[in-house]
Amino acid sequence: MVSRMFRLETEVDKARLDLLRTRLRDANTAASPVLRALRGTPGERELPLHLWVVDETGALAGGLVGHTWTSWLHVTYLWVDERHRGAGLGSQLLAQAERTARHERGCTSVRLETWDFQAPEFYRKQGYDVVCMIPDYPPGVTEFTLTKRLSP
Repeated sequence: MVSRMFRLETEVDKARLDLLRTRLRDANTAASPVLRALRGTPGERELPLHLWVVDETGALAGGLVGHTWTSWLHVTYLWVDERHRGAGLGSQLLAQAERTARHERGCTSVRLETWDFQAPEFYRKQGYDVVCMIPDYPPGVTEFTLTKRLSP
């Protein structure tokens, strides 16, 4: 039996991060026929999807930041300035992102995360379903993961 000694290091290291991502991607690709079939295709890459709403003064009134990957849109951030809430900007941003993802990028589904004090009810009204709830993430807050199938 061979005994090995290891050293645990905790510093942030971009080169090691890149190496770890590459090795994990390679292992996942080897293990999954679906991911293997994606390798080298346009669907393999995450493509940014950013939408901005600017008011009459040029100030940012709202925005949506996400990306598409394979057949999914992932909404990372959706924000509307408090002064403009209730005017439908959030719904418009989300609808435009869904249209772009569906018609320009071939997406069939959307996923996003939100906290209980943010907008779970807003997303439900937009046709999203809760697929996961994580209580106490962070402590005292519940995180929701929601998804939606996009109509053809």
